[in-house]
Amino acid sequence: MKRQLSFHDRLDGAIYGMFIGDALAMPVHWYYDTEALCRDYGQVHDYLAPKNPHPDSILWRSSYTPPNSKADILHDQAQYWGRRGIHYHQFLDAGENTLNLKLAHELFDFLQQEPEYSAEKWLNRLIDFLITPGTHNDTYVEEYLRHFFINYGHGVHPLACCRTDEHHIGGLSQMLPVLLHYADEPERACPAALDHLKLTHRGSIMETGAEITANILIGTLKGEPLPEAIHRSCSKSASGIARHNYKHLLDFPDDTVIRRHFSSACYMDQSLPATIYLALKYSEDPEQGLIANTMAGGDNVGRGTVLGAFLGAAKGMEGFPERWISGLKTKPTLSHH
Repeated sequence: MKRQLSFHDRLDGAIYGMFIGDALAMPVHWYYDTEALCRDYGQVHDYLAPKNPHPDSILWRSSYTPPNSKADILHDQAQYWGRRGIHYHQFLDAGENTLNLKLAHELFDFLQQEPEYSAEKWLNRLIDFLITPGTHNDTYVEEYLRHFFINYGHGVHPLACCRTDEHHIGGLSQMLPVLLHYADEPERACPAALDHLKLTHRGSIMETGAEITANILIGTLKGEPLPEAIHRSCSKSASGIARHNYKHLLDFPDDTVIRRHFSSACYMDQSLPATIYLALKYSEDPEQGLIANTMAGGDNVGRGTVLGAFLGAAKGMEGFPERWISGLKTKPTLSHH
C-alpha cells in the first residue's frame, strides 16, 4: 500500500523541485533550435555542465552599462557580454543553479533567519549579494535585475526600482520561496507572495500568472490532485492564460504543443500555459515531466522552476530520482526544518 504523503512531504518536494527543474535545464537554457540541443547534449536526463559555443546565445546583442560602482552587478563577467557564442551559464557546474535560483536560495535563508519579513531588509540583502564580487559564478543577469540596478544606481529607493511591465516566467522564482515558506497559512501565503513579487516584477500579466501559479500550488500542497488543482485554478481565473483546452492538447507530442501551440520563450502568456500543459501530462511522472521540459528548450529553466514545484508538491521527494536530489550542488533550505 502506497504511503500517504503528508503536507511536509509535499512541501519538501515543491522546494526541491524548483531547484531540480532549474539545474536540469540549465545547460540547455535558451536553445530554441531543439535539433542543435540534441546534437550538443543528447537526451538530457542527468545534470550536465554547459559548454561553449551556445549556438542560440544572444548575449552578443545584450548590454549593461552601470551608471556607477553601486550598480556594478556583472563584475568580471562583463567581458563576455557583447560576444557571440557565449553560454549564458558557462561557468556553472553540473547540478548548479542559475542566478535566479541562487537568489531564491538566499530568500529561503532570509525567511528562516529573520523573525519577521521585511521587504526593505530583503532588498538590502539582494543588493549586497549582487554588488559583491564572487557571490555567484553566473554570466547572465536577467533584464529585471539590470533594470532594478540602473534605477538603484541613479539613487532611486530600492522599493521603487522595479519595472512596471514585467511579464517573464523567471520572476516566479522570486515569489515561490515566500509562498512555500508560509504555505501552511494559505490566507497569508498568497498575498505575501504576490506583494513580494512586486519588489522586482510588477505588471498585470505577471500578477495574473502568479495568482494562478499560487492557487495551483497551494491546492496541491493541501492534497488536491494536481490535475484537479489546475482545473479549479484555471476555471476560476478570467485570464486568457488559463483559458486553453489543455485536455485536448494532451493528445499531441510535446514539441507540437511547445513551440507551435505555445512559444517556448519566457513570456508569461506563453510559458505558463506550456508549464501547465506539462504539469497535466506528467502529473504522475515528475522525472519524465522535467526531462520533457528540458528538451523543449527556450526558457526551460523558468518553466522548470515552476513545473518542478508543481510536480514536487504532487509527488513529494519520492517523485524525483535520488541522483537529482543528491546531485544538486547547493541543497535548498527546507522552511519547516
